[in-house]
Amino acid sequence: MERMRVLLADDHALFREGLAGIIASQPDMQVVGEANDGLEAFVKAQELKPDLILIDVQMPGMDGLEATRKIKAVLPETRIVVLTVRDDNEKLFEALKNGAQGYLLKEIRSQEMLAMLRGAMAGEAALSSTLAGRVLTEFRRLSNYGFVEQEDDSGLTEREQQVLLHVARGATDKEVAEALTISLNTVKTHMRNILSKLQVGTRREAAKVARNKGLL
Repeated sequence: MERMRVLLADDHALFREGLAGIIASQPDMQVVGEANDGLEAFVKAQELKPDLILIDVQMPGMDGLEATRKIKAVLPETRIVVLTVRDDNEKLFEALKNGAQGYLLKEIRSQEMLAMLRGAMAGEAALSSTLAGRVLTEFRRLSNYGFVEQEDDSGLTEREQQVLLHVARGATDKEVAEALTISLNTVKTHMRNILSKLQVGTRREAAKVARNKGLL
């Protein structure tokens, strides 16, 4: 039987060690690598090409959500499951949007987690019933408004346009986060995406391009 090759990404070495022990004890799984942050996870994913990556959200440097997006862009077949203490709807939805196959809280029991990981490899969503319910509720809410976030001609999503509009008015990342009721880290992720999509290097240049294209 071919064993599932797993990469672990978490900045807490003790937690990684415990998780590695649980996974290594399974006859159908093996840990092929560990990463201490999102950037290292991105690099090691390309080197090792694991079947599954278990990744935390909150890590120094590149966080788990950004790493998930980048890894899925180059390794679309690799399954990624977020394992975190952050019971946060914004993080949950961003993780799924970035390509994660699941979002599990670290309070989960090991046997339930292992069953979820096997399910993720079979194409199932690795979500607890509570989190799955939140996803359905949000999908229905968006559907009632007649949309699930779409990109415009520039490639910017509606949320990214909202962020850019505030930035163009001179708002700081903290002020944008407060205005849109999202986390500061999420604003920074949106800004990185905006700069990349508009192919510019600064916030000021992004605002100028947006005005020239009539996006603001």
